[in-house]
Amino acid sequence: MSPDTTPDLRRPWRRIGTVSLLALLAAFTLGEALGWPLLAGPFERAASRALSRSVSLTAAADLPGAAATTPFRVHFVGGLRLTAPSLQIAAPDWSTAPHLLAARDVTLELRYTDLWQARQGGPLRIRRLQAGWLDAWLERTADGRTSWQFAALKAPTGAPAPVAPMPVFDDLLVTTGHLQVRDAPLAVALEAQLSLIDGAMPAITPTPATEAAATGRTANRLQLSAHGQFRDFPLTIELTSAGVLPWTADSAQATPVPLTLTATIGRATLAFQGTALDVMTQGGLSGRYSLQGPSLAAVGDPVGVTLPTTAPFRIQGKLVKQHDAWNVVVDTATIGASRLDGAFTYTTGRPVPLLAGRLGGKRLLLADLGPALGATPKPAADAAGTATRKASKAKGKVLPDRPFDLAALRAMDAQVVVAIDEVTLTTPLLEPLRPLRAQLQLVGGVLTLTGIDARTGQGRLWGELQLDGRGGDALWRAGLGWDGVRLEHWIQQTRGAGAPPYVAGRLQGRLDLTGQGRSTAGILASLTGQVRAELHDGAVSHLAVEAGGLDIAQGLGMLIKGDDALPVLCAVTSLAAEHGVFRPQVMVLDTTDSTVLVDGSVSLAAETMDLHAVVTPKDFSPLTLRTPLHLHGSLAQPVLDLDKGPLGRKAAAAVLLALVNPLAALIPLVDPGNTDEARRAAAGCQRLMQHAAARATAAPAAPAKAKPH
Repeated sequence: MSPDTTPDLRRPWRRIGTVSLLALLAAFTLGEALGWPLLAGPFERAASRALSRSVSLTAAADLPGAAATTPFRVHFVGGLRLTAPSLQIAAPDWSTAPHLLAARDVTLELRYTDLWQARQGGPLRIRRLQAGWLDAWLERTADGRTSWQFAALKAPTGAPAPVAPMPVFDDLLVTTGHLQVRDAPLAVALEAQLSLIDGAMPAITPTPATEAAATGRTANRLQLSAHGQFRDFPLTIELTSAGVLPWTADSAQATPVPLTLTATIGRATLAFQGTALDVMTQGGLSGRYSLQGPSLAAVGDPVGVTLPTTAPFRIQGKLVKQHDAWNVVVDTATIGASRLDGAFTYTTGRPVPLLAGRLGGKRLLLADLGPALGATPKPAADAAGTATRKASKAKGKVLPDRPFDLAALRAMDAQVVVAIDEVTLTTPLLEPLRPLRAQLQLVGGVLTLTGIDARTGQGRLWGELQLDGRGGDALWRAGLGWDGVRLEHWIQQTRGAGAPPYVAGRLQGRLDLTGQGRSTAGILASLTGQVRAELHDGAVSHLAVEAGGLDIAQGLGMLIKGDDALPVLCAVTSLAAEHGVFRPQVMVLDTTDSTVLVDGSVSLAAETMDLHAVVTPKDFSPLTLRTPLHLHGSLAQPVLDLDKGPLGRKAAAAVLLALVNPLAALIPLVDPGNTDEARRAAAGCQRLMQHAAARATAAPAAPAKAKPH
């Protein structure tokens, strides 16, 4: 047999292989076309083994609502694509939830590369999940276990096991659904109902971000209504988004979703219009907001931000979240009668959160921050607060005694520049500070206000304040100085036409005080230190001086011809404070007519006063009842009366002399003046003024006016 006629035994096998391959290809093509309907059971078992959970794809009859209309189909070309009448994934054994996920009429699409990355420890990225109805129960325990973690992740030796990241959805479409969230680390307990509705989003104020996000979106919108708790505060949410707002998303690839949101957390209400990437991390959150409530503390308490207790407020501005930083621009902030603005960044990705930024505005009333200083707020409907104030006044107590929230000082750090055009003090009798500049710093529970520079009465105020909240009691320290304050401008003095102010001149001085306590009243009751003030180029009402000395004759003369300004030759006050009791070491007012000396005490601990003022004349007066003035009683109800001893002796002498001769009764009322005593007091006052001037010259100069920030 010739070589070319020898039979090739490999050809039949080649033909069989080719036919078999073509048959397999045809079968695979047919299977792909039909969606492999016979693989439902094997697919369920394989998924159950892979997830270590029970997985069902055909139990739609067990789900509430209408019957499923989607048949089981699975496709493998170009990625895993699955449709099923239902999808149920069981909850982990430790959970009491009925399941992790239950859905009807399901479409699921996965890429093989995403599945591979998930097996390496990354988040499971789901290209598309669509369901006519969905019910999800998501849980995370205090020890870090999550209901969506299907297998233990590997960790370095000795390190705690890592927590599985949340799945990432490129596209999540749910017609109706229910979501239950229990997150112990975030202290969130939330139940939500959601639905996908035909129709475009309501109008949103256009911005470049919202316009770009809306491009290419369908005319469907997702509505979500939720209620629950966040950090023990009641929480309600009403959200509408253009299409789909994923639970979590990859911020590097996800598209912002336009949305509107109304939420109530505790006592604060938030309205938001803008865009976001996901729900869980608030990624890519950007838009306009409006926030209001009975106090700024109502906002800070739920989110762990230290904000003061204030009068009712309303804030509007712009909000942008980038990674772990919240950037907030405050266009307008109305707090009581105050009008403020600012820009802040709140960063959470550090051991202690940090608030940094600028606080500015046209006007701040300290009365609006009264509760932050320990004062009782005064809402009209606050019957309990009204009763408390009445009871305190009845007891003679006026100092704020609400306890400080010292724990809040340790909840975060802060670095804020303060630049406010006008600060109105707690009494309308004093001119506001215009402007006020300072730097606020909060580190480790110590709140410090440094670089204080304020202008008032054509003068300035500077210094530093500190509140140390690291212990059980707050430690308070103040070092303030003032110079060039014109009293006739600083103190509101309403007088008739042509009458001089009751007091005028340039006031300078300094205080250095320390105290401790759990409220403003407690700190004031423990104050220790020094307060000193001097008046330069001063003048006082002549009538007021004569009235203070009970000089009837000269007082009548002032009333007839009119009051005039009496030059002040010297005025010095030096107070020593110890355990809340202030005592004048020196309190002298020397004029060309008289010298006034004051002694006694004022107790902020007992909220009482006991002061004596003695007017020593330098000239002769034919008719005077001159006697010391006594200011005493409580701070709530002070009493001014005359020292009855000297006055009684003059009256008795006048009565006895009147028995001899009626004109003789005027003799005890004649005052020749005590020139020597007045001269000694004046000389002592001058020495103190000279000493103060020398000390001021040697001390560092007051800080220059801060530049606006």
